[in-house]
Amino acid sequence: MKQVLMVIVLLTTILSCNKSADKVENKTPIKKVKTKAENSDFGFNFADFNVVQDTVRKGDTFGTIINKQNIGDRKVFEIVESVKDTFDVRIIKPNRIYTMLRSKNKTNKLEVFVYQPDALSYYIFDLRDSVIVAHKKTRPITIRRRTIGGVVKGSLSETLGDAGVEAALASRITKIYSWSIDFFKLKKGDRYGITFTERFINDSIYDGVDELEASFFEYKGKLVYAFPFVQNESSGKVEYYDEDGKTLKNFFLKTPIKFSRITSRFTMNRFHPVQHRWKAHKGTDYAAPTGTPITTTASGVVEQAGYTAGNGNYVKVKHNGTYSTQYLHMSKILVRRGQHVNQGDVIGRVGSTGLATGPHVCYRFWKNGVQVDALRLNLPSGEPMTGGNKERFLKKITPLKRELDSIANL
Repeated sequence: MKQVLMVIVLLTTILSCNKSADKVENKTPIKKVKTKAENSDFGFNFADFNVVQDTVRKGDTFGTIINKQNIGDRKVFEIVESVKDTFDVRIIKPNRIYTMLRSKNKTNKLEVFVYQPDALSYYIFDLRDSVIVAHKKTRPITIRRRTIGGVVKGSLSETLGDAGVEAALASRITKIYSWSIDFFKLKKGDRYGITFTERFINDSIYDGVDELEASFFEYKGKLVYAFPFVQNESSGKVEYYDEDGKTLKNFFLKTPIKFSRITSRFTMNRFHPVQHRWKAHKGTDYAAPTGTPITTTASGVVEQAGYTAGNGNYVKVKHNGTYSTQYLHMSKILVRRGQHVNQGDVIGRVGSTGLATGPHVCYRFWKNGVQVDALRLNLPSGEPMTGGNKERFLKKITPLKRELDSIANL
């Protein structure tokens, strides 16, 4: 019995000690770590205000947002009238950010309203004085230069994405090289190099690619360079040239659609999949999903636009006295007869109208009135560079090419 009592006493002592320890621990002051406040935007010290940031929602207006601060309809009208020469309140759009700086006392009075139409600019409405003031300001931009290079590991977008470059640069490069490179035919292991500049807002917020200074891509065993240059300084028009000053912009684009695959080539003897007989196929078929944009491969005038049982919806463009092109099986025609079209303009959308087994565009090409294989033609180039322009060009690109070549030879 004594032993049992001793055990009970011992347990009671241990529990009491634990509770005491808990009490001591609870009384120990906890050190609070004060986080650094972000209070240096728009030229205001946020620590001096009660700060509210929100996003314009559908149906919001400048008036309804301001009126929620309990300042009254008359004051809202006064504000709108005061700022109308600086800011059109109708341009308030959904999904744009606004910031309200309110007093830190019990009234929470709205003192400053900031509206950001984009990442670069913002409007400040200062309501603290009797005279309401509105300013439009632009954040400072920093330009940083970067050169990247390596080998192609997938698509152009994937390759550039792996290098930490925005997707928009891939689209820009595809357009620049659209006359000389089919990026679907780049092989894994092909080399590339790109020198470009990027914009940063407030030296920290990335705002995209600013300018492409130089590039090369290995294509079919050859390095194809691209350097921007303005031949006619009065016009300021930028064109792209290779290392010898030859334009990359040929008279015709390589294909009428950007993302496609060839399913049937020009041949004088093909078994027709619909008519089930052997006949000539005087065009090149590019398969693509229904609705894919079809672009004219060169500038010209729409000679025909209509429908036939075989061609389906089609457009024929006359480029000059020598060349014409035709685009068949469209789901939709977007131009009319007699209309002038520029190279790269969307003239229709991929479909399967007429004698077609699936969505594609049959691209036909005429030279001097005779249908020919567009893939076998040596098509004319654009304006060559000569004289003083070429001398100026070569001087400009020499250091750029040297920089790219250091990557190509790694």
